[in-house]
Amino acid sequence: MSSSTTEKFEFKAEIKQLLDILVHSLYTSREIFLRELISNSSDALDKLRFQLNKGTEVYQKDLPLEIRISLDKDKPQSGEYSKTITISDTGIGMTKEEIISNIGTIAKSGTSEFLKMLKENNVTANNIIGKFGVGFYSVFMVAKEVIIKTRSYRLDAKAVEWKSDGLGEYELKEIDEELPRGTKIEIKLKDDAHEFCEKYRIESIIKKHSNFISFPIYLENEKINTISAIWREPKSSISQNQYNEFYKFLTYDNEDPLFVIHKSVDAPIQFNSLLFIPKKSDEFFWFDRENYGLDLYVRRVLIQHKNKDLLPEYLSFVKGVVDSEDLPLNISRETLQENVIFSKISQNITSQVLNFLAETSKNSPSEYVTFWKEHGKIFKLGYTDFSNTDKFLELIRFNSSFNQNKDELTSLAEYVSRMKAEQKEIYYAVGQSREGIELDPHLELFKDKGLEVLYLYDPVDEIIVTSLRKYKDYEFKSVESVEPAKLEKFESQTDKEKIEELSGDDKMHFSSLLTKMKKILGDKVEDVKQSYRLTTSASCLVSKDGGLSSTMNKILRMTNKEFNPQKKIMEVNPNHKLIRNLLKLFKNNSDDKFIADVTEQLYESALLLEGNLDDPHKLVTRLNKMLEQASEWYLELHQVSQSNHNMSQGEKLN
Repeated sequence: MSSSTTEKFEFKAEIKQLLDILVHSLYTSREIFLRELISNSSDALDKLRFQLNKGTEVYQKDLPLEIRISLDKDKPQSGEYSKTITISDTGIGMTKEEIISNIGTIAKSGTSEFLKMLKENNVTANNIIGKFGVGFYSVFMVAKEVIIKTRSYRLDAKAVEWKSDGLGEYELKEIDEELPRGTKIEIKLKDDAHEFCEKYRIESIIKKHSNFISFPIYLENEKINTISAIWREPKSSISQNQYNEFYKFLTYDNEDPLFVIHKSVDAPIQFNSLLFIPKKSDEFFWFDRENYGLDLYVRRVLIQHKNKDLLPEYLSFVKGVVDSEDLPLNISRETLQENVIFSKISQNITSQVLNFLAETSKNSPSEYVTFWKEHGKIFKLGYTDFSNTDKFLELIRFNSSFNQNKDELTSLAEYVSRMKAEQKEIYYAVGQSREGIELDPHLELFKDKGLEVLYLYDPVDEIIVTSLRKYKDYEFKSVESVEPAKLEKFESQTDKEKIEELSGDDKMHFSSLLTKMKKILGDKVEDVKQSYRLTTSASCLVSKDGGLSSTMNKILRMTNKEFNPQKKIMEVNPNHKLIRNLLKLFKNNSDDKFIADVTEQLYESALLLEGNLDDPHKLVTRLNKMLEQASEWYLELHQVSQSNHNMSQGEKLN
């Protein structure tokens, strides 16, 4: 066998510097070298297939289009033994000129300019090196020597051998050896890279990064990429079982997905997406919140596992893959360049998910309820996505006073459809449970007027409505801050017990009682006023118009110890029996200690109802004392009654 003369090429000083950057700075994980080489082989096979489809005369045209990887742990090299990986493909191959152009890109013009940019702009290689086609050179992270043997698809081409240690020079020659069409890369591993000669290690890398390459990949004659990239297939050709199997492969979930969203977009950008919404949420008290994202592929090659920028965080429950033909990448394929294309893909995918959920809520409301109960807690964070506010508002759900129980849900559109003719606001109440909210004194007036109220159980619910402020033309309004006068236009829907109004003299004394109560409470409240909203409760605390609600005050106090809650107005119901009795006592002795005890008790009870009572000990102690006094009064009354009864019985006997 004869060979042509070997030509030696010495790398210039800046080339050595650039190689050092590539090997030590560019890639964050050494296993990436295999992904790069397999991707190059896939590209070579794609090009060969294109030539075949054109009808071009191709050398060894019957060769199967495939990639093969073999491992040799004990390959002799210059009297020593070296662990070796060999990667071969039956692709388009290269001539001598093409190998200089393709593999030798690193030695071509632009290198000096590249290094100059690094120095002058003080930027990392990851930001701009994508302009140079040097992914192949990542192999020198693990290789002490690389030998390439390649035979072009052209009928009259000669085989070529390229050899380098990636340090000072490389050799290139044409050879007369009868090679099959394509390229074979022999990698002699460094001493600290012997792990890459283990079959399990190579197999895991292939399955992680290159599992969906469209050409078969054989490792030691065993096909590794056995699952097809179904996201690139027409939706009509994929069965539900195939979707389910792929979802389980992707997520390791043992249940089928709740929803599947499969889209192919051709214009203005080209990409495929296959998204899944799981049946069950994997959120557990916000644990492991960073473990989300979509797998990003370029032409079936995994570029980034769990990319967090393709979907906003409030859609982090969505699993799946996105595959683009057009997306520009940096050379490491690990860091996406900031570009308009990626941004448009992200916006498109977000719209896909929101539009799908909107269609589901309209056409399959029961399935949407299932989705909401599993993923609603995360989805609510979408109130910060101002570019999709209108879509978000149509998709959020709350329990409401219209619903029969805590499990039913109401959309804002449904609430608005049930509003009274002159109603201009959407009313809401905040609490930990339906039972708790329905005991809220602020609701009494709304129940009387037959006005629907949204029940907000999750702390983020109030943040949503206060941040977004309105739905269509209707503002959100807390029941705590609604002025009763604004509800006078709505007729009462209940039959109320007729209560005798206070006389003119009693009205004057009641006003004085309110002044006394304000003096007792001091700076704890803004004021004490007569209530026009209460029907069955004695008193309540009310936020000033535009002020923070009790729940918001509580949240701010928990997050900021220095926060001083806004003072509230205490409203007192003059028609409540307790207040009427207190008024009689006040008229008799305005300084009676019982008045002070009842005032403090009413105030702290109101704080307790809204969840803002810091120390319940005083309330409990005072309550026990009042119960003790009440029990003594009851016993005295009972004894008098019993005595009168005995006397009556004695008179009858006589």
